[in-house]
Amino acid sequence: MQKGKINVQTENIFPVIKKFLYSDHEIFLRELISNAEDATEKMKALVRGGKSDVELGDLTIKIVLDSKGKTIKIIDSGIGMTAEEIEKYINQIAFSSAEEFVEKFKDIDGTNIIGHFGLGFYSAFMVSEKVEIKSKSYKKGPGTKAVRWECDGSPEYLIEDSDKKNRGTEVILHVSEESKEFLDEQRILGILNKYCKFLPVEIEFGEESKWVDDDEKKDKDGKAEKKEIKIPRIINNTKPLWKKSPTELKDEDYINFYRELYPMQFDEPLFWIHLNVDYPFNLTGILYFPKIKKNIEIQKDKIQLYSNQVFITDDVKDIVPEFLTLLHGVIDSPDIPLNVSRSYLQSDSNVKKISNHIAKKVADKLEDNFKNDRESFEKKWNDIKVFIEYGMLSDEKFYEKAEKFTLFRNLDEKYFTIEEYKEKIKELQTDKDGKLIALYSNDLDAQYSYIETAINRNYDVLLMDGILDSHFINQLEQKLEKFSFSRVDADTIDKLIKKDEQIPSKISEDEQNKIKSVFEKSLDSKSYSVVFESMNEDEQAVQINQPEFMRRMKDMQAMGGGGGMSFYGELPDQYNLVVNSNHALVYQLVNDNDEEHKEKIVKQLIDLAMLSQNLLKGKDLAEFIKRSVEIIKPEK
Repeated sequence: MQKGKINVQTENIFPVIKKFLYSDHEIFLRELISNAEDATEKMKALVRGGKSDVELGDLTIKIVLDSKGKTIKIIDSGIGMTAEEIEKYINQIAFSSAEEFVEKFKDIDGTNIIGHFGLGFYSAFMVSEKVEIKSKSYKKGPGTKAVRWECDGSPEYLIEDSDKKNRGTEVILHVSEESKEFLDEQRILGILNKYCKFLPVEIEFGEESKWVDDDEKKDKDGKAEKKEIKIPRIINNTKPLWKKSPTELKDEDYINFYRELYPMQFDEPLFWIHLNVDYPFNLTGILYFPKIKKNIEIQKDKIQLYSNQVFITDDVKDIVPEFLTLLHGVIDSPDIPLNVSRSYLQSDSNVKKISNHIAKKVADKLEDNFKNDRESFEKKWNDIKVFIEYGMLSDEKFYEKAEKFTLFRNLDEKYFTIEEYKEKIKELQTDKDGKLIALYSNDLDAQYSYIETAINRNYDVLLMDGILDSHFINQLEQKLEKFSFSRVDADTIDKLIKKDEQIPSKISEDEQNKIKSVFEKSLDSKSYSVVFESMNEDEQAVQINQPEFMRRMKDMQAMGGGGGMSFYGELPDQYNLVVNSNHALVYQLVNDNDEEHKEKIVKQLIDLAMLSQNLLKGKDLAEFIKRSVEIIKPEK
């Protein structure tokens, strides 16, 4: 038996580990199982590389919980350790690095050798009052006896011979009173399902029921009855889909795996990207395009990050671009260590390369889908539109690629690329300065009459009612030359009519001025400007529109908070009351000598226009209803 002191710089590093090294104590199980898996992979690599002739046998990693005895055991059949190696790797190297171990095995079959034990092993002391190691090396000969190591959380340790017969390592945690939650079977099962669901070595924990035929018992039809038997519970799928070649997989395989990842996600994915990169970094994975809901925030944190099939996190915002966090799926890269920090992810060059590569692969996949099957792409557009706009708004390189396959949808449910749409509207929707004006609606019901007016003038109207469309419109206007958007109820639509196409007005300018004062008197508001337009006779007598620029300014203020307040105060409301100088009612007003009746009709027309814009409320609405009844009631 040998006693000693762990070579650490501080008098007692374990409280430091407990308090600062890990934010979540459940990580201890992930770390210890990762070590066991690593030891198992090393054993397999040694045999494959001809460095050992041992029989591998059953390599299952076993997790044994003894709630009464207050212990958790992690048992592997990996390479094991000698007393000398325990002294070296547990007592000396654990707090610096495992460089010597890496150097020793670096040429074996490309296996990722990260050191049998590292700082992760000491996470065991977060939940334990004492930790034991029983280990027997795969090596034969002098100095390879089984060994037992023990430490109670102080730098003092004990090491002695062990009666362990089988190759491998057994870590025994004597769980402390303050960590007794980890003596619950369901708690351990939850941790295993979270972190070890796809480890490449089978993980066994407890038992599960299975119903089989009981040949000794038959029913009346001679069929064997069922009986319940207990079998070892295997936690993990050792060959997850992302580790397989895309050529051997069908759509059904990807959809089934999606259900395995997200059992509570009822919608099937739209499509997916299978990542498989080995240079200049290692990266595998599958990214799914989900049907994005209206609240995009609830879609986030659905990408799971793994390192060699060990779960790390689902907070991947520093590993993939922000807009890609809307995707679902799995990314696995051995180039990202298990114990990552936010600062590491933000500064590491490999992480940045991975992030850029994933964004490029996503853009390439979308472009291929668009080119190869545009009809299918258009059918998915409404579901992926938010994602693509988000990407274009937040990633310049993605914008450059996505501009080719971004689609506009008009009210006829037809889809156009940006260039196709420019060509479509250039004849009728070009203003006097040669700028193309794309008309759009973001509320079909509220803007119905304006849409009708635009369509009657043979203009095309886009539907832009998505949650990011207002931002997207602003971006496109900055990027595209001589191209702007105007909401269909804005004043811009009237400026599209060229002089040689304008309809002559039925009333003269003097007659317009004569009744303009009546409208202005009835409005009694500085928020409205009365303007006359010579429109078709069947268009509305009076409409209200808003200057596009002013409306956008108010929208920006509202989005910025403060209820529309800014340093300069709240922007005033500003509307145009547009009077159709060719409408029969307006023409009659010119010749109406009954001033009281004229004012009544003008007020009714104004209120009707305001009602269509949901601007008529309270007392004004009540008076409008009363007046309407008076107008239509039969004379006595």
